Amino acid sequence: MVRILIIFFALIISFSDASKAQPFSSEIPLELSDSAHISVLTSAPWAEEAYAVFGHSAMRVYDPVYGIDIVFNYGLFDFNSPNFIYRFTAGETDYMVGAVSFKRYLPEYEYRGVAVHEQIINLTTAEKQKIWTFLLTNAEPENRVYRYNIFYNNCTTKLADIIEQNIDGKVIYPQDTKSQTIRNMLYEHIDKQPWLMFGIDLVIGSGADKPITIREKIFLPAYEMDIFDQSHILNSDGTTRPLVLKKNLILEDTNSDIISENNFISSPLFVGLILLAISVLVSIYGYKKKRAICTAYDFILFLTAGIGGCIIFFMMFFSVHPCTNPNWNIVWLNPLQFIFAFLFFAKSLSKCVYYYHFINFAVLIVFLLAWCLIPQQLEIAFIPIILAIALRSGMRVLQYKKLKQKAG
Repeated sequence: MVRILIIFFALIISFSDASKAQPFSSEIPLELSDSAHISVLTSAPWAEEAYAVFGHSAMRVYDPVYGIDIVFNYGLFDFNSPNFIYRFTAGETDYMVGAVSFKRYLPEYEYRGVAVHEQIINLTTAEKQKIWTFLLTNAEPENRVYRYNIFYNNCTTKLADIIEQNIDGKVIYPQDTKSQTIRNMLYEHIDKQPWLMFGIDLVIGSGADKPITIREKIFLPAYEMDIFDQSHILNSDGTTRPLVLKKNLILEDTNSDIISENNFISSPLFVGLILLAISVLVSIYGYKKKRAICTAYDFILFLTAGIGGCIIFFMMFFSVHPCTNPNWNIVWLNPLQFIFAFLFFAKSLSKCVYYYHFINFAVLIVFLLAWCLIPQQLEIAFIPIILAIALRSGMRVLQYKKLKQKAG
């Protein structure tokens, strides 16, 4: 469960960036020249770290006449802010926009060896000035903080918002020819990292399995770049112009080695099968000989599952993270497991524990039989873990009946 928390944390900060904000100098001009351009920078995903598997986006303002070359980054956050851990878990994280010189922005991506693409946005002089003014105002200390949302209000969607709100016209996005869900889109970036997929499938519920619009797909940097390439601006006078005027490759991809975790032995499915095998052995040995071994094993198993259930319960009902409620994983990972794990040692409550295991066994079996009918894409690695929990509940029922027969 610790690894799952780390994975979820990595998912949230995947759309963040380590660049540090730089305070504005009073010498920065408020007006842009006619030679200025505003562009969107998109860095490619980096497979070596979970926080970078989705890439990153930022907005560059370049004016050779006035010597302006600044990148505005909406992926910054402060670890030292009050109650950061709780607010982060509850989905109440405040991110901020920061400005950094273009020369300071690139080294991190040079180190990673990932490509950085630049799309110069097709703007009029008045629109460039309007966006420049907006960015300068937005980056002021009193304005720079915003409430972050991983799918709907992140560092990438912010750039689309800025363009849409400051042009004389309307952005016309291309027709969506491919039905996709948030989960499917995330999978495209993490198909080589099964543990990250496992963690995402645990904490993200059925809301991530609904088809989304092409505008909503912009939450991923690579998708925003591709969609921008195909988009147009419908001017107020009825004419149109391409959204992207020109595209440049700022950095080439020099990191050809892709890290793969597709080693079955280290995969969640293999770990789940090992857990199931251990549960089978404990059940056989404990049923024939020592019941105490079963109690100790069940305590660890159900306590761990209960902790997972508490996390999912909190995410569903107390956080504002998107797509966490409903989450059908609460059926097999629920907070009751945490409570009953401690009741396994209380002989006076053995009948209560028996009823719990009977209900839990029945619910888990029905859950597995209805697997294909559940309106949520579930990870296949969940199956052996669910079977392990169901097996132990079933064996607890049999052991209780066995003891009753001996007592009778």
